[in-house]
Amino acid sequence: MRTIQFREALREAMTEEMRRDPSIFLMGEEVAEYNGAYKVSQGMLDEFGPQRIIDTPIAELGFAGISIGAAMNGLRPIVEFMTFNFSLVAIDQIINSAAKMMSMSGGQYRVPIVFRGPTGSAGMLSSQHSQNFENWFANCPGLKVVVPSNPADAKGLLKASIRDEDPIIFMESEQMYGDKGEVPEDEYIIPIGVADIKRPGKEVTLVSFGKMMKVVLAAAEELQKENISAEVIDLRTVRPIDYKTVIESVKKTNRLVVIEEAWPLASISSEIAFHVQHNAFDYLDAPVKRVTCRDVPLPYAPTLIEASLPNIERTVKAVKEVLYRKG
Repeated sequence: MRTIQFREALREAMTEEMRRDPSIFLMGEEVAEYNGAYKVSQGMLDEFGPQRIIDTPIAELGFAGISIGAAMNGLRPIVEFMTFNFSLVAIDQIINSAAKMMSMSGGQYRVPIVFRGPTGSAGMLSSQHSQNFENWFANCPGLKVVVPSNPADAKGLLKASIRDEDPIIFMESEQMYGDKGEVPEDEYIIPIGVADIKRPGKEVTLVSFGKMMKVVLAAAEELQKENISAEVIDLRTVRPIDYKTVIESVKKTNRLVVIEEAWPLASISSEIAFHVQHNAFDYLDAPVKRVTCRDVPLPYAPTLIEASLPNIERTVKAVKEVLYRKG
């Protein structure tokens, strides 16, 4: 094991896969000459050259379409969106081409492509640059949606995504690129669709993914100080969702709180709550609670951002409510 940054783990995953398979290339705004907007692709142009590390104009619809066509013809593109807010410009290509091509062609065409970049709030960037669309993409059959929470998971899941035969939405966080964590030196792959129990517990199940895992793990520490044992599950992927791991945990703890950065309506947390009440209703000793972003465009002011996003205080409060504890 060695300790590296989140961005370095992503870079290692792409570099190792590109060395292994010459059909893989990276395309996006500033990925080459500038070494990536967040320095994820630093040094990759020097190693692989401009034929495989390709700078694009500010034209997400165009380069998404070019990459999908390339994937249909035997290449394996990695497309970087500077943020997933900008993927909305390309969403027609992602939803109507990449996601549906295998089905519409009767299996004659596969689209092995990874769309990756940061998601969610990155600080004081206001409403148009601070949105979570994990549930939007997860709603579409034909796509897989991966949202890692730490460097080790990021590397293993990105390698699995690059090797996958289906289109992958791989969502990171600008606030996590500098996070450090232990990453194995030997090659490893983390399978898509398998959740991870980050912390075992007995009294309540906490489920989340992505950078909200930092909030959830910190909340679990606070709860432990009050002798409340919380089991923490990191979904890691939100399509497919590992419902089995969540349900088995709820059968043990009898209570569930789901924490998600997105807006509350039709969210991943809504879907998990439905599946748990449908498949483990008799095990629940309290209604499922959710902690999400407030149902507003994310403000600019830091005080309002704090009031809008899930935090430790709101998570602890939700846990105490399902445990019927005061204070």
